[in-house]
Parts: sequence; C-alpha cells; structure tokens
Amino acid sequence: MAQEAVRRVLMDHQDIHQVRRFYELLEQIEIKIGGKRTLADCDGYLPWPERGVYFFFEPGEERSTSGCGLRCVRVGTHALARGSQSTLWKRLRQHRGKVGGHNPEGGNHRGSVFREHVGTALIQRDHWPDEIAGNWGGSNAPREIKQAEAPLEREISRLIGRMPFLWLEVNDEPGPNSLRGTIERSSIALLSNYFRKSNPIDPPSKTWLGQWAKSEKVRRSGMWNSNHVDERFDVQFLATLENLL
Repeated sequence: MAQEAVRRVLMDHQDIHQVRRFYELLEQIEIKIGGKRTLADCDGYLPWPERGVYFFFEPGEERSTSGCGLRCVRVGTHALARGSQSTLWKRLRQHRGKVGGHNPEGGNHRGSVFREHVGTALIQRDHWPDEIAGNWGGSNAPREIKQAEAPLEREISRLIGRMPFLWLEVNDEPGPNSLRGTIERSSIALLSNYFRKSNPIDPPSKTWLGQWAKSEKVRRSGMWNSNHVDERFDVQFLATLENLL
C-alpha cells in the first residue's frame, strides 16, 4: 500500500508538470493566431486552415493547481475517417449553431456531441420540460420535436458562442492514424480528472454547468468530452505539439 501511494504521488507530480507544459504550448498557439476567438464572432470568411485541432475554454472556469487563467474544457478535431471531407470550420460551425435563416441562433445537437452534452446539463439544472428532455439525443427526430427543442438549442448556441477557443493547424490526411487524432486523444487524457478523484488537477468549479451533465464521463473528467477521458496520455505528444509550433 505504501509503494502504491508513493507511485501515485510520483504520477500526480509528473502529470501536473505535463499539464503546465501543455498550457505553455497553448499560450504559444494564442500568440501565433493573434488571441483567442469566440464562435459568436466567427464566420467562414476567416482564414481557417483546412484541418486542425481546437481547444475551448469557459468563462468562470479557472485553473487552480497548474497555474493561472482559464482552464481548457474541451478538445476536439474532425475528419478522422478515411476519405472525410470535413474541414475545421465546418466542425466549429456545427458547435456554434445557426446564425440566420430558419430558426436563427438555433442549432442541431444531433450533429454535435459538444452541444448534446451542454444540452443534457441545462435540462437537468434548469428543469426543461419533459417534451424536450425525453427526446434529447439520438441521430434524428421529427420536425415537431426539433421545433420544440429550438429554445434550448438557442441557449446552447449562446453558451458555446461565448466560450473562448484556440486552434492549431494540422493539415494531415483524414484517417484513424491522423496526427490530429493523436493530439486530441492525449490532450483530453492529460487534462481529464476521471482517475484523479482524490487529487484533481484544475478541478471544475462547483457551479460548472458540466456538473449537471448526463454523461458520467463529463462530470468526472471536468471536461465537455466523453471520449478518451479514461485513457492515459502519451507524454511524447507534447514534443509533437511543440514541433508543430
């Protein structure tokens, strides 16, 4: 038991060192692209790279053990299936939701797991009606259900739209072995507190919306991710990230 405790302390010490290094690299990305943006202020006319990895932060969610500043609450990428035509902006636009047209400021949580997670948390915290809560999720829904969900979709767009984010250009080919996928997986695994219940690094605030999320992985990890939060990170990815910069 004593040896296990020592091993755990050493692992925690190593993890926090790597988390600090990760945020130092994000600071370099921020300088490189000219600062964080918010989706509420973005459109497809900006000079987006074809492919990349994105890092979302959240107002009110501060780092507490690894340093100062906002903590990263979601990491994602796109085009991990061979032959995929998805671009970085197309993926970000799915998270942002609509700007004009039919149901302006709305969105489609069935095309964005990020939106789906935020929606489950709002439903639980704010007691949205059963006709919305009972049909949330899935791959598709009839038009009348989507119309009923429109007010919640707008609230999700408002919340995600004001979250600052960064992106890193990684223009490799789509596929399961994509470098973008490696960076996404290890970034999430590094930041996740899923296995750090007794000694979390930069734990979420008690009022963080994700505390009400349906996904246990979101709640335990402290991130708006459910994939890769229960994995171990490959420390070599930080050197890869640094080389890309």
